[in-house]
Amino acid sequence: MAERQRLEDGIKLVLSLEREADDGAELLELADGDEAMIGEVAASLTATREKAAKAELQALLSGEVDANDCYMQINAGAGGTESQDWASMLRRMYVRWAEKSGYKVEEEDAHEGEEAGIKSATLLISGHNAYGWLKSETGVHRLVRISPYDSSARRHTSFASVTVSPVIDDSIEIDIDPSDVRTDTYRSSGAGGQHVNKTDSAVRLTHEPTGIVVACQAGRSQHQNRAKAWEMLRSKLYELELQKRREAVQDSHDSKSDIGWGHQIRSYVLQPYQLVKDLRTSHETSDTGGVLDGDLDAFLSAALAHSVGVSADGDQ
Repeated sequence: MAERQRLEDGIKLVLSLEREADDGAELLELADGDEAMIGEVAASLTATREKAAKAELQALLSGEVDANDCYMQINAGAGGTESQDWASMLRRMYVRWAEKSGYKVEEEDAHEGEEAGIKSATLLISGHNAYGWLKSETGVHRLVRISPYDSSARRHTSFASVTVSPVIDDSIEIDIDPSDVRTDTYRSSGAGGQHVNKTDSAVRLTHEPTGIVVACQAGRSQHQNRAKAWEMLRSKLYELELQKRREAVQDSHDSKSDIGWGHQIRSYVLQPYQLVKDLRTSHETSDTGGVLDGDLDAFLSAALAHSVGVSADGDQ
C-alpha cells in the first residue's frame, strides 16, 4: 500500500506539472501582448519549473532505504560549552527543517551540557524519504563565531558531528550476535515524570566488534527503551555497511566526496563575515540566519545531485 501510494503521488505530480505547463501556454496565446498578463504567466511557469526541478531530485531518491525514516545523532566536539551550544544549534536547525518539510520528529535520547547546549542527542525523523534527504548530512560541521561564552569576545571555532542512519524494517535482515552486545541500564535524565527518573529505565547498547554505542531513554519502561535501542543498533550497523560500500566505490575511481566519519562537510561562519559553505558541492549562501532556522533544501539538493553524480561516475 505504501508503494502504491508513492506511485500514485508521483503520477499525480507529473499530471499536475503537465496541466500547469499547458495552461501557461494557453494563457500566453490569450494574452495577446498584455504585459501584465504575460508577467503573471511567466511567474506561474517559473514556479512550475521550480516544482519540476525539485520533483526531478526527488526521483533520484531511489536507494534501497531512501524512502525510510531515519535516526540522526548529533555529538558535540572538543571545546566544552561552546561546542555543546553548537550541537544544540544544529539540533534546532534540523528540527526546524523537518517541521517545515512535514516530517515528524521525536527525541530518543539527549545528554545536556553542564552550562549550556547538549553533549549529544538522537532524533527519530519520520516521513517519506527522510533518510534519502538527510543521509548526506553525515559528517563534521564547523562553526566560526564570536563566542557568547567568552568574556573577551574572541572568535571561536567549534565542531560537532552528525550521523544519519535509516530505520530498518522487517524486510531487511541484520544479523547481530547477542554475545557481541553489552547492555547497560541507567536512570533517565530530564522530563518524563517520577517513574522515569526513579528507575533504571534508560538503556545503552555497545556493539563491541565495531564500537558502536546507542542509547534510548524516551520510553516509559526499560522494555520499551531496550526494543528501541536494538532497532537503533540495527540501523547503525546497516548504515556502516552502506558507508563501506560508498567508500569502496569512491576508492575504485579515486573520487572522494568527503562524507565519511571525520570529514568536515560544511562551514558556518558568523564572524567576521556571514557565510555557510558546503565543502563538497561548493554551494554557499550568506543567509546564515535562514540556514540555522532550517532553510536547508538548497544544500540538501546540491548534495543529493553531487552524490548521484559520483555514483554515476563509479558505475561507468
